[in-house]
Amino acid sequence: MFVGGFATFAMLYATQPLLPLLSSEFGISPASASLSVSAGTAALALMLIPASVLADRSGREKVMKVSLALAALIALACATVNDFSQLLILRALLGASLAGLPAAAMAYIGEEVSPRAQGKAMGLYIAGNALGGMSGRVLSALLTDIGSWRIALLTLGLLGIVSAAVFWYRLPPSRHFQARAASISRIIDDARHISRDAGLPWLFLTALLAMGVFIGVYNYLGFRLLEAPFNLSQTAIGAIFLLYVVGSWASAFAGQLTDRFGRRKVQWVVVMIMISGLLLTLGDALVLLIAGVAIFTFGFFATHSISSGWVARRGQERRGLATAIYLTFYYLGASLIGSMSGFAWSLGRWNGIAAVLGLCLLLLLAIVLRLKKLPADPT
Repeated sequence: MFVGGFATFAMLYATQPLLPLLSSEFGISPASASLSVSAGTAALALMLIPASVLADRSGREKVMKVSLALAALIALACATVNDFSQLLILRALLGASLAGLPAAAMAYIGEEVSPRAQGKAMGLYIAGNALGGMSGRVLSALLTDIGSWRIALLTLGLLGIVSAAVFWYRLPPSRHFQARAASISRIIDDARHISRDAGLPWLFLTALLAMGVFIGVYNYLGFRLLEAPFNLSQTAIGAIFLLYVVGSWASAFAGQLTDRFGRRKVQWVVVMIMISGLLLTLGDALVLLIAGVAIFTFGFFATHSISSGWVARRGQERRGLATAIYLTFYYLGASLIGSMSGFAWSLGRWNGIAAVLGLCLLLLLAIVLRLKKLPADPT
């Protein structure tokens, strides 16, 4: 599962550090360039529930394997485009193909891992996401400086092929999976049951807000670092994504804290950490900005690890659909808030970005404090 999460995020966010370059090469605005990220996340969001239904019927193991292999082939094709519209189409197809893995991964962990170890297992999966996102972004920026963005995307496609092969042959077979009928009436009934849960709808909103803010920060961080007083190179900007290693550690650490103290006692604390990190990025000292991004990244991955694990637990026998809805909100947040915050950049540069995303974080904190009053399990 670590390898699957690694490859998913390495391919999905490969264009994020290239946004300033794509904006310049294709003569488009920063907000338009960010669509190369949002096209993938939006398509992934739209396909998550259909992929979850397919996984419930055909098996989570099979769906995850096919999903990763198909996405790797499309990632290779992204290096051959002639214009930005072709890149957007392929990035959307890439996101749609990747949907099968995140749609089934959390439910697979919920079924195949003992409850006492689920926090740690979910943390390791999210850690794979973090390291994959970091590696994809850093490699993309580095290879672009050495060669070109086409070489960068081609290399990440090859990395996807290797990861898919490892995942295909090393993933333990499902032992507790029970196929569920995929009728429309059953899906509607399950969705109604999920919507009546006291915690799940609020957890879905935490996904939308947390991921939207996270992508908003990283989408436009590169534009800020290219300008005075920083004036960094593409490789140096890509190196900022090494901070994802903080997220990898944070997700595993949050899983351990959750197993020990419970989600309700930990979740609001890590949201406060996100807010603190965002505030630190307002400074003009590079060291202060990097520290702020590191703290913010820690808080985000810890928040996501806690919320996603809680959804899998509260979803019970409907965990497949519940996790798919959670991830739909998660990637919709990346697409909507991540791209629309570009207008804040146009109006107020980084201060505008921080103001808009800060409001989103305050709303996230209010929701988490509400969740703190709920029992960990549905009653």
